[in-house]
Amino acid sequence: MPRQSRSSLARFFQRRSTSGNAARPSSNDARRQTLAHLGEFIGSRVGVEAYVEPPTTDIPSTILLVASTGEWTRRRVPDERTAFDIANQLGVPVYNVRFTGYPQRMRDWNSAQRKTK
Repeated sequence: MPRQSRSSLARFFQRRSTSGNAARPSSNDARRQTLAHLGEFIGSRVGVEAYVEPPTTDIPSTILLVASTGEWTRRRVPDERTAFDIANQLGVPVYNVRFTGYPQRMRDWNSAQRKTK
């Protein structure tokens, strides 16, 4: 598949499923929503750590939060520096996944979730 077609297809699937008239949140609103979600995750779980994931060709950098149980959540961020800043702002330890890899507890949690389905 030509590169241009693949990026067009990726944009198609990234569109919101709500009506086409719905306004997209501003970058400030999106940032507030992301911070609120991450803050709620941290506030409702124990031992949360942040992992910064590098961008790929299709997805920008992301911040991954992993609780001590292995439960996790991920959100897109503009760049890796922003992910580190967010983790510091939220007061959680932060690691670069390029150097640390993913925690075993996350893989164990994912495996257990697949077995229950």
